[in-house]
Amino acid sequence: MPRIRDTIGMARLTDVAIVLRRWEFSETSQTVVALSRSHGLVRGLAKGALRPNGSFSGGFEPMTRGHLGWIVKSGRELAILTEWMLEDVYWPARHAAAANRSAIYAIDLVSRILGDADPHPEVYDALDGVLQELGTTPDPSVALVRFQWVVLDAVGWRPVIDQDVVTHEEFPSDADVLGFRPQAGGVVSYAQDGDWRVRRETIVQLSRLASGERLDDAETCSRASSLLAAYARELLGEQTEAMRQAFPELP
Repeated sequence: MPRIRDTIGMARLTDVAIVLRRWEFSETSQTVVALSRSHGLVRGLAKGALRPNGSFSGGFEPMTRGHLGWIVKSGRELAILTEWMLEDVYWPARHAAAANRSAIYAIDLVSRILGDADPHPEVYDALDGVLQELGTTPDPSVALVRFQWVVLDAVGWRPVIDQDVVTHEEFPSDADVLGFRPQAGGVVSYAQDGDWRVRRETIVQLSRLASGERLDDAETCSRASSLLAAYARELLGEQTEAMRQAFPELP
């Protein structure tokens, strides 16, 4: 996307972006966190965002997509947002309760797991895709497990599921239950104290996902999605409210 340097230490940028968070800064201004496709997370101040007939399509709301413009100044934590052209508000994901909880979790996960100035176009595409898909299917599990897999893979936290993460050996052919060891980053053949007991079919479903195969078993996808959420919880060191709402079954 365009990047124009006006003066020393200043850059004007534009990109497609999805709004993740926003806070009221004053009666007319907002602070915003957005995920841009080519530049990663953008943390900025939108001066006058709430003024009528402004340059920001009536202000910023989470779970919306549009075209964002901003100025980065050297030494400043917040960028100065200069324009916002709203393109989509992901209506289907807002109307169904389960879809809405999943969408809020997806946005929350991205905002917490990505670092600043660390672009991952595949994460942007996955977030845009899951927000479009949620609410159009009866069960959000299939969409959500795919999304979480892409995010964990992009940031280098993809779990090892094709062999024992400790011994590097194949799983026993007769084992219906395996272990997941979050501290080691993957599956083990035999669950020990502190490991999570996981059905083998759940790991098989993740293997299909990693191979790009079509997923259609909602029940197994739901267990796989919960497993990835629990893994993300361990990596982040906290269970957020968005995670609790989307996965109430997590201990």
